[in-house]
Amino acid sequence: MDMKTASALRRLRLVSAPEAVSFLLLLVCSVLKRTTEFNAVPVMGAVHGLLFVLYVLFWADAWNRTKWSFGTAALYFVLSVLPAGGFFAERRLRREAEAGVIAARARKEGTVNA
Repeated sequence: MDMKTASALRRLRLVSAPEAVSFLLLLVCSVLKRTTEFNAVPVMGAVHGLLFVLYVLFWADAWNRTKWSFGTAALYFVLSVLPAGGFFAERRLRREAEAGVIAARARKEGTVNA
């Protein structure tokens, strides 16, 4: 895995958890808006919208660089629209990045011909 691919995965991984947190907070704010006088939906909506747009941009970049299959790319996109899916995406992306680094080091050292 080259540095640009690793960076693309890292960016996507770093935005996935905050995007999931903002989605959950937006859902809580929506419930609070309807049950109390508290209305933070406009603020949380803007925060979540920004993080979601970043996630989609980083997802497209990662898909382009990693050459994921359509199914893998679709899975990461679907995880972005589920309330807690970003946490699962972050975990999978971390594992994928670690595996890529291990494979790159093995190729560099000549241990594996992969």
